[in-house]
Amino acid sequence: MKSDTAGPAESASETDYPHRAPSLFDRMTPYDHEQIVHCYDRATGLKAIVAIHSTELGPAMGGTRMWNYASDKEALTDAVRLARGMTYKSAISGLNVGGGKAVLIGNPEQLKNEAYLRQFGRFINGMSGKYVTAGDVNMTLRDLEYIRMETKHVTGLPEYLGGSGASSLITAYGVYIGMKAAAQEAFGTDSLEGKKVAVQGAGGVGNKLIEYLSKEKAIVFVSDVAEDKLQRASREFGAHAVSLEGIYDIPADIYSPCALGATLNDETIGRLSCQVIAGGANNQLADEKKHGPLLQQKGVTYAPDFLVNAGGIMAVAAEYFGDYSKEYLVQKAERIYDVCRSVFQQAAEQQTDPQQIAMRMAQNRINSISQLR
Repeated sequence: MKSDTAGPAESASETDYPHRAPSLFDRMTPYDHEQIVHCYDRATGLKAIVAIHSTELGPAMGGTRMWNYASDKEALTDAVRLARGMTYKSAISGLNVGGGKAVLIGNPEQLKNEAYLRQFGRFINGMSGKYVTAGDVNMTLRDLEYIRMETKHVTGLPEYLGGSGASSLITAYGVYIGMKAAAQEAFGTDSLEGKKVAVQGAGGVGNKLIEYLSKEKAIVFVSDVAEDKLQRASREFGAHAVSLEGIYDIPADIYSPCALGATLNDETIGRLSCQVIAGGANNQLADEKKHGPLLQQKGVTYAPDFLVNAGGIMAVAAEYFGDYSKEYLVQKAERIYDVCRSVFQQAAEQQTDPQQIAMRMAQNRINSISQLR
């Protein structure tokens, strides 16, 4: 049964009670989550939300991100969207895990310390393995060490603890492979030499992607909130630094969102002149039912984010189940190319957008495996 720790499983719509604000259950309904857990500890200042979307294929797995959200509502929205994305990401990648996500609410520089993270680890441990966490935005390998002191249900640990280390490396490789598949669809060749690529975000994934692109002699433009990251990308790989807003206006062949989500929206899509979109950010489409078809109408080849950025979950899942090897992960990531090509082909045949095809492929796998029980 679908449930929520805050109360009974049934939920009402806003039309049933038009004079009240949307409840927690209203926010679960659009994405059909199994469970949402709110965690609070006054002593450490910990406020966390764990969204468990699906455990049909295995334990819900997905990273923890920490962000100074403007409101608890914004944090909840982020958690449920990300958790569903993890379900589809794992399913389409052939992994035996479900989808979940945790968000920590607050300023990392002010709140994060050993006690704070270990308390979060205790909350995770109390879920008895239904949710397995890993790293994400504003979470370091050291942070995961502290969480690991309280629970075994954490993965993506440092290599010196027997873990897979920074999953951003294999994530970037998968994005690169997916970008080449999209280029083959749009340009008739998967060579990126001479292609102008606008990379939004030069963090762990973005910076490594820029390295791959520079080796293939692509012309890279990059934006980031951190000046030091821009300087590094420029110094090491010859990338051209542009402003945060200017990245949308670059006359690029490829736009690669590798920062936060929802950058493909009503305002930005009209500014983009690219023919391909492939990046490492989660939930790139602000409204998948609206903006996926809009990109298709514009003739843009969109590589679904949860397909091309799945390298990270491949790494942490392999570590958790004891199957980790770099050779295995490279082979898994390279399969993204063929899955992308199949998605594009089916989208063309069915005259729909790639996002809908990829979601359908993921859901079909979930349904078929669920029938085996």
